[in-house]
Amino acid sequence: MDEKKQDPEADKYQDFLDDLSHFSAKDEEKYLADSAGKAPSEGEIVLRVGETVKEIREKKGLSLKDISQRTGLEPEVLMEIEKGKISPPLGSIIKLAKALEMKMGYFISGAEDLPYTIVRKNDRKLISRFDSKKSQTYGYEFISLAPHKKDRHMEPFLVTLEPSDVEERSSHDGQEFIFVLEGIMEVHLGEETHLLEPGDAIYYDSTVSHLVKCHGREKTKILAVLYAE
Repeated sequence: MDEKKQDPEADKYQDFLDDLSHFSAKDEEKYLADSAGKAPSEGEIVLRVGETVKEIREKKGLSLKDISQRTGLEPEVLMEIEKGKISPPLGSIIKLAKALEMKMGYFISGAEDLPYTIVRKNDRKLISRFDSKKSQTYGYEFISLAPHKKDRHMEPFLVTLEPSDVEERSSHDGQEFIFVLEGIMEVHLGEETHLLEPGDAIYYDSTVSHLVKCHGREKTKILAVLYAE
């Protein structure tokens, strides 16, 4: 009998998934601070936006009330962010960046001063979003695929969606493209809810109220590209 022909594109896709799974398994050992308050492991970056927000805000001579008016976030919430007691979702980081006339990438990867950027698979930095009051992961962790590229409008990420009972809808300027790599992703978009499986993709305006989460209790891995003017 003739052997079944192999699909080269399917092989390439599976190789990509295998590579991603290998990386994730390696880096998930370097887990974020647990309930006992351990420090992050080597190679992992904890997303701390607050101190950067405060530094830029003060340099620009802006008050918490000024930022509140520009973002819609309450001054009390902004104060908690600046103190590191709240780790804002990416949607809020986009709002803060716009209010401070900065690119959102600056709050994630620091200075943007390169004409291009290459991220080797062994040099990826895992960034975890967490609730610092509880010292635990808080919905997702991600890897920036374009750190330090200056004047960029797109922010590509590899994201691992973690099972979480916290549901934060977001709406902000820009657009988002998501391609599901592993697991099942649940998308709440306006009044609609969609389930996407590996190989599925969605593209939507970020101005529409939205929530992206893993469906059920299994982790979901996605490639997400955020566009912000």
